[in-house]
Amino acid sequence: MSLYQVAIIVGSLRKDSFNRKLAEAIIKLAPPEFSFKHIEIGDLPLYNQDDDGAQAEQVRRLKTDIADSQAVLFITPEYNRSIPGVLKNAIDHASRPYGQSVWAGKPGAVLGVSVGAIGTALAQQHLRNVLAYLDVPLLAQPEMFIQAKEGLFDEHGAIGAASLGFFQGWMQHYVDWVKKHAIHA
Repeated sequence: MSLYQVAIIVGSLRKDSFNRKLAEAIIKLAPPEFSFKHIEIGDLPLYNQDDDGAQAEQVRRLKTDIADSQAVLFITPEYNRSIPGVLKNAIDHASRPYGQSVWAGKPGAVLGVSVGAIGTALAQQHLRNVLAYLDVPLLAQPEMFIQAKEGLFDEHGAIGAASLGFFQGWMQHYVDWVKKHAIHA
């Protein structure tokens, strides 16, 4: 039985995204008391404060999915040295209207993979700044700036043998972080 539901938010809409592959691979490393729910963000309307009083069904679904989770995990690419617009849009929707944010107190972590040598370091830093304002306690270490190289994933889409120990160690840190900070209803 799962004790911890984690809202997993991938900042890429691309079907064959490296970050979507990473999301699928890393959740396989979690213990059985953790379950992961992929949160849909591609169908959200653009955030407009005028809509706060009558949020779209997709926005209400997003907020409910996050509210029902004990933790969050962001896995995002880096677009133009920052976070993708679709991810920022989802964050804004779930934080509004003012005073009704569903992010506050949800322990979280940030990951990302890119073909670039520094992975998604700048996007992750920008995302950390946004999430700190929204009162999301974030796992600080170990940081994961992952470059998409041959062997990162095996032929079944799991983490490759050369990186498996590193990812297992990260997952253990994340599990401990969530257990320490999660608020159960």
